[in-house]
Amino acid sequence: MLNNWLKIAFINYKKNWLSTIINLFGLTIGLTGFMLILMHWNDEESYEKWNPKKDQIYFFQSYFKKDNFYGSSITVPLAENAAKRISEVQDYVLMTNTGIAYKMTTKSKSVYIEKGFTTTDSFFNFFPFKLVSGNYKNVLEGGNDVAISVKTARQLFGKTNVAGESLKFNDKNYIVKAVYELPAENSQIKPEFVIKPVKQLENDKEQWGNFNYACFFMLKKGADPKDFQKKFKDIIMMGAKINAKRAGISPQQFNDLYGPNGSLLTPIDKLKLHAEASWFSNPDFKSLLILFSLSVLIVILSAINFINLKTAQASQRAKEIGVRKAIGSTRSKLVLQFLLETFLLCFASYLLALAFTELLLPSFNKFYNKEIVMDDWHIYLYSFLMVVVVTLVSGLIPALYLSNFKAIETLKGNFARSKHGVWLRNGILTLQLIISSFFIIGGLIIDQQVKYMMKKDLGFNGKQILQINFNDVNNGKPWLKYERLKVEMAKIQGVQSVNYGEAVPGTGNFNSSNMDYKNQSFNAQHGSMDYDYLQFIGVKLLKGRWLNPKLSSDTINNTLVNEAFVKKFGWTNNEAVGREIKPGFDNKPYNIVGVVKDFNIRSLKTEVEPIIFFHYRETSWKRYNVYNIQLKIKPDDIDGTVKRIKAYWQDNVEPGYPFNSYFIDKQFAKTFDEHQKQQTLFTILNIMVLIVALLGLFALSSLMIEQKLKDVAIRKTLGASDQILIFGLTKQFLWITLIAVLISIPISYYLMNEWLKDFAYRIDMPVFPFVLSLILLLILTFAVVSIKAYQATKVNLVKYLKYE
Repeated sequence: MLNNWLKIAFINYKKNWLSTIINLFGLTIGLTGFMLILMHWNDEESYEKWNPKKDQIYFFQSYFKKDNFYGSSITVPLAENAAKRISEVQDYVLMTNTGIAYKMTTKSKSVYIEKGFTTTDSFFNFFPFKLVSGNYKNVLEGGNDVAISVKTARQLFGKTNVAGESLKFNDKNYIVKAVYELPAENSQIKPEFVIKPVKQLENDKEQWGNFNYACFFMLKKGADPKDFQKKFKDIIMMGAKINAKRAGISPQQFNDLYGPNGSLLTPIDKLKLHAEASWFSNPDFKSLLILFSLSVLIVILSAINFINLKTAQASQRAKEIGVRKAIGSTRSKLVLQFLLETFLLCFASYLLALAFTELLLPSFNKFYNKEIVMDDWHIYLYSFLMVVVVTLVSGLIPALYLSNFKAIETLKGNFARSKHGVWLRNGILTLQLIISSFFIIGGLIIDQQVKYMMKKDLGFNGKQILQINFNDVNNGKPWLKYERLKVEMAKIQGVQSVNYGEAVPGTGNFNSSNMDYKNQSFNAQHGSMDYDYLQFIGVKLLKGRWLNPKLSSDTINNTLVNEAFVKKFGWTNNEAVGREIKPGFDNKPYNIVGVVKDFNIRSLKTEVEPIIFFHYRETSWKRYNVYNIQLKIKPDDIDGTVKRIKAYWQDNVEPGYPFNSYFIDKQFAKTFDEHQKQQTLFTILNIMVLIVALLGLFALSSLMIEQKLKDVAIRKTLGASDQILIFGLTKQFLWITLIAVLISIPISYYLMNEWLKDFAYRIDMPVFPFVLSLILLLILTFAVVSIKAYQATKVNLVKYLKYE
């Protein structure tokens, strides 16, 4: 029996070779996309799975009710009091810098080491890396202790057993207390060295408003994170009482207006994808879920092709079914036979998809900057389960339909009188075209949004501005290094001007603090700078004046603010100039002397935040954060000038250090990378969908038109023209396309509007994509169907009319 079924299956594959190839090709495309996206998802979910304490470790996020905003940082007093007063907490660890770099010197060599962490004592209790040398007991207790990775130990000492050895960096001598091996598995926590920021922790010990730290809490076994979140509100109120007193309002008012109002704990192994906010990356589960859903849709389209083509082939199989039923075959056996035929084709597609996935994986890895390999059995299992599901869905529907034919009717040739097959095919074809229309509309809207972001006036001009980050500050006074280099590097041929700014577009290098005015207070960013930095990057002044180096007050307590800052207080630009505010990072009032136009620092996905700008010498601590120098380069010889700057830097400024530089406009352009990748992937998926849908439409129309060739021959004999015949054969498909697009329009509008809500600066929903989708699908449908319709008009009339 099985042998006969296989013979019948291959006979039908050969007989309907076009539909067989289309089904095989379409399903292979769908399964390949599904496997690639599934591997990407699986890789993203695998982060921090190596940690044996992952079930107890949670990443802290603060919630600000007024702006419905989650922040990824915490203050030292909030963390310390939570650990002391919330019984569920077993331990906590703070991190304040997860990307520091130093030139480290041993007795024999100096090496520039990157990817260092500054953190508190409990770090290795949370991240128990394999210990190679030394021990973790009191490893970061002193301000001169350091733990280093195996890689760093080999770079510095040529061996790993180096506990007790001395190092020099950051103008201090350090003792290596431990050498550890980083996990090979995926992790966002992979420091090449770890030190403790003793002075910073001491300075921030009582600063309830300085949200400068990432925090992980370790809860006791069995503790519920929701209990922590409830109790943490009491800790928030402790800080609110202190801050509210300065603002002259009640703690509850302060909490409601300026927050934080609550907290959220995310399990560490969910941090990469599922956190509301993260210190280490931008969690984007929504985009991944959309991609995965789209890949599943393509597989569904392939299954739809299968169903349509199988039901359209009913006329070819009807007599076969009638004969087999007449000689005693049961309906269940017929269903199993058709399922076997479907499974063979699906399994062949599965094997081809595995091969294509292996071929495309290097390019996919390059696109996402990953190192995924096909060594996870889950991928094979889930993709095979998808094949089983496709087999059942795309095989069972036509199998039940075909096996339902009555033997007596099919043997008489009356099977075609039933309209169930027509309604089934038309309904499924409509669903396929709805999906295709959505992809066209969605692709065009994404394209317009990305282009809008790329062309939007950012409020600054970063062209020809080269930023060089400091790697070495041996004297511990970086502002003096900047002031010396400002004079010296201005002499390099091709350099137009030199400046410094902390809040550089595209980098996110600035801090936040409370800003108080009488009984008002809110959290705002602050960025130190040189006097004319804002003019240097092309920001516009709306009211007041710029900072002036000739006025001593401009290095003491004068500041500029942006429009968002003014709006946050509810002032006009005129009202803002001349007012005094009290920032949480200083004890003196600051006088607003000017208002500048908003410009984007983070990305266009987020709104411009309130920010104040002041000279780096205004505060005793800000000048220690001077970390870069920026040079505006003349346009006539940019490459030559950059080479001269690099040579000067490596010979005279930081010999032995990497030349860490980039153009500001290109750095900001990286904030578009995520959306450009979405645009690229959606375009690829769009093409895949259209190929699968149009191939299916072509095969289906071919089969259906072949069934009407006798009608065509009769009408042609009666004098119908080719144009009338072609339109008559395509009219049904055009109506189906029109209905499908009209159904897809409200669905696409809703889904794409939800996607656009993620952008602070977005386009208005355009009409053009909806109209183009209708026109394009109608044209493509007519073009695809008319090919076969035109061939039908050239039939041999004698062949189809000789029995009439």
